[in-house]
Amino acid sequence: MDSAAASASPGPAAQAAQRPPHMAALVLARGGSKGIPLKNIKPLAGVPLIGWVLRAAIDAGVFQSVWVSTDHDEIEKVAKQFGAQVHRRSSEVSQDSSTSLDAIKEFLLHHKEVDIIGNIQATSPCLHPDDLIKVAKMIREDGFECVFSVVRRHLFRWSEIKGVNKVTTPQNLNPAKRPRRQDWDGELCENGSFYFAKKHLIEGGCLQGGKVIYYEMRAERSVDIDIDIDWPIAEQRVLRYGYFGKEPLKEVKLLVCNIDGCLTNGHIYLSEDQKEIISYDVRDAVGISLLKKRGVQVWLISERCSKTISAMKLDCEVIVSVTHKLRVVEDWINKMSLSWKEVAYLGNEESDVDCLKKAGMSGVPADACATAQKAAGYICKSNGGRGAIREFAEHIFLLMEKVNSQERKLNDLKN
Repeated sequence: MDSAAASASPGPAAQAAQRPPHMAALVLARGGSKGIPLKNIKPLAGVPLIGWVLRAAIDAGVFQSVWVSTDHDEIEKVAKQFGAQVHRRSSEVSQDSSTSLDAIKEFLLHHKEVDIIGNIQATSPCLHPDDLIKVAKMIREDGFECVFSVVRRHLFRWSEIKGVNKVTTPQNLNPAKRPRRQDWDGELCENGSFYFAKKHLIEGGCLQGGKVIYYEMRAERSVDIDIDIDWPIAEQRVLRYGYFGKEPLKEVKLLVCNIDGCLTNGHIYLSEDQKEIISYDVRDAVGISLLKKRGVQVWLISERCSKTISAMKLDCEVIVSVTHKLRVVEDWINKMSLSWKEVAYLGNEESDVDCLKKAGMSGVPADACATAQKAAGYICKSNGGRGAIREFAEHIFLLMEKVNSQERKLNDLKN
């Protein structure tokens, strides 16, 4: 390169000044948890807890990188399954006494390219990409140095009583003139969903400062697992208000289920006369029956050739000796004039992965292989042949109710 060309080329400092600020999403997820062991990857509505926020962060498309800071191998594995990069944090910032600020500072020491941190809490599974897109604009384009999430609460607060013969006093109301809910704006409270801040604030020891503003989240999306300790209640909230991906959900018209390891537990017993004997769970038969009553066709598929399947009398279409599941299922879909979004698929082996990735709803039993689990949208609590189909059926019903609710809202808007 000649001297003229060299002088025309900007140096590293100038190049850094010209590039857009690097905004990184960072989810802090250490392995230790006093309340629920490995809570950050415990399945919530069939998805590891941390997976809900990682899906939202990645689909938002506003981050140059998405990271999980952890000290645990299993959390690292799940983070990578959902497409995040992993920063292995040191033991010094992985203690019960360690603060979020400590962990974020350490992350920035190892990632000098990052200019803005979007610290997203793993315990906020109802976060949606549109929230993150709006906040990214506030900090990139509107000039704010810090943006954090709040939710509006209508709660009357009273002072704590300390000491004998003391009385409580109101803190945010006049008891003689108690306002009606609709006449009171309420108060803005941090909901802990996320904290965005520019690097210089964090390096100065502060997550909230400078030109700071809040972002008000909708109440139904403000689910905090640290507070909502009752897991089943949290699951119901997530199923109703959570973010399930870019593609809108559609009503399921067909469930395709792998027989080996889903309907059965994968065991084959041989009698003395060499006849095969397999078993299935009555709960799964009930699940199939319920699906059919809801108008969902159920088709069973197997790579093996077994004469025992017909003896189960499940009144389903059964195809055995299948060597290429994807090709067979696509033939079915075309003949039924369906799209993949109208298909649910329950599988458990590598041969099911292609179908799991394409299906509108996909699930695997708890004991499915790791590759199948990575491709599935729902991981059952039940093992194959031990109620997984019934459980997946319930999951389908819940999501179909979500679809119906969305359709009702659209019809109400049109009317």
